[in-house]
Amino acid sequence: MKLLIEELTPTECNIITEASRDGKSCYLSGILMQGAIENRNKRKYPVTEIARAVTEAYARIKECNGIFGELDHPQTLNINLDRISHAIKEIRMEGSNAVGRLQILDTPSGRIARTLIESGVRLGVSSRGAGNVKDDGEVEGFSFVTIDIVATPSAPGAMPQSVFESLQNAKNGNRIMTLAEEIRDDPKAQKHLVTEIKMFLKNDLRKK
Repeated sequence: MKLLIEELTPTECNIITEASRDGKSCYLSGILMQGAIENRNKRKYPVTEIARAVTEAYARIKECNGIFGELDHPQTLNINLDRISHAIKEIRMEGSNAVGRLQILDTPSGRIARTLIESGVRLGVSSRGAGNVKDDGEVEGFSFVTIDIVATPSAPGAMPQSVFESLQNAKNGNRIMTLAEEIRDDPKAQKHLVTEIKMFLKNDLRKK
């Protein structure tokens, strides 16, 4: 079995942002996985593989009230609790694609994702799983793990990387990064971090 990570750009997944009636919850809705087409990794997922993954994921959502995902995907099948940013709350088949709804969670990574969304960044998604790839690129035995949130303005992972590099070079960047590492159990610090990131993004966009 091979680790399979397939990223969809904001245009490809047609992600839209939704909010609950009270405005407290934020959701991303759109295409989560594509079937029956060759993707940028030269792999092709038969509709039957996508449909089976959706059926299994739907059962997991019913049992656990959601499937956790991360902000930017790791190169592993494990879901890291300290990196969780959202939960898959809905998933279904539409034609040859899997579509669904992700709820942004009130976690450190979730707050960063929400701040990026509120700053106008269009996010993409990345499916994570394992399977076998035939010589012709067709995937078989696909075992779905989760859907991660990624930012792909020009290249996979470009936005998270550019934000990280900008923080390193920014005047207050090290202070923000240090704060991010210390806020896991401090609600007040978490709120302060969101404010700092918003200010950083606003100033960074002005420079560009």
